[in-house]
Amino acid sequence: MQAQSLKGIVVTQNNIPLVDVAIFNATKGSHSHTNQAGEFTLDNVTVNDKISCSYLGYGTVYYTVEETDFSNPVTITLTQGAVSLSQIVLTNEINTLNQIAAVDLNKNPVKNTQEVLRQVPGLFIGQHAGGGKAEQIFLRGFDIDHGTDISLTVDGMPVNMVSHAHGQGYSDLHFLIPETVKNIEFGKGPYYAKKGDFTTAGYVDFSTKERIDNSSISVEYGDFDSFRTVGLFNVLDTEKSDAYIAGSFNSFDGPYDSPQNFNRINLMGKYSYQLPQDQKVTITASHFQSKWDASGQIPQRAVDAGLIGRFGAIDDTEGGNTSRSNILIAHEKQISETKKLVSSAYFSHYDFELFSNFTFFLEDPVNGDQIRQFEDRNLMGFQTAFTEQTSLLETPFEYTAGGGLRYDDVDDIQLSRTKNRQELLERLAFGDVNQMNAFAFLNTEFDFGNFKLNPGVRLDYFKFDYVNRLSELYDNKSESKVFASPKLNLFYKANNNIQLFLKSGIGFHSNDARVVVANSGEDILPAAYGADLGGIFRANDRLIFNAALWTLFLDQEFVYVGDAGIVEPSGKTRRLGVDVGARFEALDWLYFFGDINYTYARSTEEPSGQDYIPLAPDLTSTGGVTFEDLQGFSGGLNYRYLKDRAANEDNSIIAEGYLVTDFNVNYTYKNIDFGIIIENLFDTEWNETQFATESRLFNEPEPVEEIHFTPGTPFFLRGKVTVNF
Repeated sequence: MQAQSLKGIVVTQNNIPLVDVAIFNATKGSHSHTNQAGEFTLDNVTVNDKISCSYLGYGTVYYTVEETDFSNPVTITLTQGAVSLSQIVLTNEINTLNQIAAVDLNKNPVKNTQEVLRQVPGLFIGQHAGGGKAEQIFLRGFDIDHGTDISLTVDGMPVNMVSHAHGQGYSDLHFLIPETVKNIEFGKGPYYAKKGDFTTAGYVDFSTKERIDNSSISVEYGDFDSFRTVGLFNVLDTEKSDAYIAGSFNSFDGPYDSPQNFNRINLMGKYSYQLPQDQKVTITASHFQSKWDASGQIPQRAVDAGLIGRFGAIDDTEGGNTSRSNILIAHEKQISETKKLVSSAYFSHYDFELFSNFTFFLEDPVNGDQIRQFEDRNLMGFQTAFTEQTSLLETPFEYTAGGGLRYDDVDDIQLSRTKNRQELLERLAFGDVNQMNAFAFLNTEFDFGNFKLNPGVRLDYFKFDYVNRLSELYDNKSESKVFASPKLNLFYKANNNIQLFLKSGIGFHSNDARVVVANSGEDILPAAYGADLGGIFRANDRLIFNAALWTLFLDQEFVYVGDAGIVEPSGKTRRLGVDVGARFEALDWLYFFGDINYTYARSTEEPSGQDYIPLAPDLTSTGGVTFEDLQGFSGGLNYRYLKDRAANEDNSIIAEGYLVTDFNVNYTYKNIDFGIIIENLFDTEWNETQFATESRLFNEPEPVEEIHFTPGTPFFLRGKVTVNF
């Protein structure tokens, strides 16, 4: 019997097309996916072939091909249902791990902004400045600080801030309302042609919902005078258009002797409209602003001597305020069954002011060492990508070609010495930054049946411009740089239960514009060379494992230390690691998950014993158990473990590890959800962030270098009520 092409469309019960539905021919082993219009074409199909249509959150539909199906496109309707591991289809597709992450997100929904990032296996975060500062990030043996080696985006709009007043790549995700998150896509390593600056340890892309099923209002209150309220309101729901608005307010004093006085307000609106000829336009607008006080990082010796308690402060005038307003316009057009165009443009206005004191009286024994970091930024850009499915030398072939531009206009970026947030003592750095990044990329996929070859290449052009306003004369310096980053990945589907992969590529992260001009443009786009070898293994429909061996080498670079206003060299490094994960759906309502990550990270240019990378985590683990739809109850018990690690180059100062457990339970009665959230269930004494810092207290004759830490939150109980309507 002659094989033919089967065409069709997949829709919901409301006749809404579904995108990226996995269409799998169980008889032949071939597969396809639906496009933006919900349409698909599956080649090499014969009568009586068994076809499955699988999509997370919908029941899988099985279909037997009939002769008449080749004459008219088939329509397949999927019905919403519970998310299950059985809906994950292992093919030769790229980033299958994101399907597992989607199951995790559904089984264990995020409960606050911090938990949004914790959905990425192996990624740890820490807060050390009163709740309003961007979190410190750890991944794959990196102390990423606030985003130097990981690329973060929301709906395609960059989160990382280049040449930021506090540090390169500073990534404040607090403008994202967790309840609006639809999907989290991530990739580890520098293997993705679509991803450029900061993609060394990896990337995380957040997608917000285009529509919400119902409106809701929730109120949450708990220990330490914590309060949060969130509202999501469905304002438009028609056949061609959807719109909703969302808002939240947070306040928190924390367990500290000096209250944090933290508050944040978030607003967001999103509108999407289906245009004629398979087009869609989406407009998203958001704004957030916050202010806070902080106790900062305190020295261990002050606690040991009884000068302060664990939740005390040496300088409680630390803190800050920040805001960000965003507008994003996205357009998608399904040009034909095999061609698609996706474009977007964005604009952000961002303000930042932070007061810190890390060394107390080391530099100024009279007024203290408080610093102020400030900037006022406009960020704008666009990107577009064209995708076509075709054939090359009779081999199925897909390519995506794209490009775009990002432009940052940063005014009054400065570092100053201050006293009590009021008095300006001295300006250490003061100027204006203009930075442009134009880029183009080509991603290709050759489908050889069970094999998929994925070569790609990316080209980035940077223009750095810095006006030094501390100079008596006009002092404007500029430099430009080009970076090419090739990628080559291979995916192999051994059978329906095993996917293997080999990834390789070169990535980079840009340096601060002030570093670039100070170093005359030399060594300012350090390369990262990486490789991953691993696989995903399905034991059965309820049990999935994943594992990867990886390595990453980083070139010499120059780092701008935003807290000191100086440029420091950082040598070459190497990292070797292994990631292992497992997911087990023991029962329809009981779900277990766990990840273990080990990294060996060292500097390659220092002698043995002096080659530790400060604060680089070597062993981490996260996991837990969740339950849902158990006579109206749902919830979970989660843990996160971080092993002791070196805080300085010779391992003479240790940053203590921790094991912290969180618990939550919810009960649904009609349209009302009642919830209890407990962070640090066993009241563990732990340090959320730690640094080896040289400091001097007011009464000390000589400085001391030791661990300075921000204490982790103790037992923290909150109650939550949500009304859906």
